[in-house]
Amino acid sequence: MEALAQFVPLLLIFAIMYFLLIRPQQKKMKEHRAMVEALRKGDRVVTQGGMIGKVTRVQEGELEIEVAQGVKVRVVRHTIAEVRSKTEPAEG
Repeated sequence: MEALAQFVPLLLIFAIMYFLLIRPQQKKMKEHRAMVEALRKGDRVVTQGGMIGKVTRVQEGELEIEVAQGVKVRVVRHTIAEVRSKTEPAEG
């Protein structure tokens, strides 16, 4: 019975760590993955390096972003930190 009483605090600490650290991080990663997969041509984005630009081409693992008129850079898709404005889907 004493051995069980010694493990209860450890289990309690693990449960607290799960609900305060692990679960929110998994949710955040899932949301980021969905955001990156939904990127389209014309979206205004911010990279993790702080560059702001407009998506001009979407490929499998990378994007081409126009950061100034005529200046295009290729970035890895998962380095997109935020989408500032989305393009509306074409109707018709």
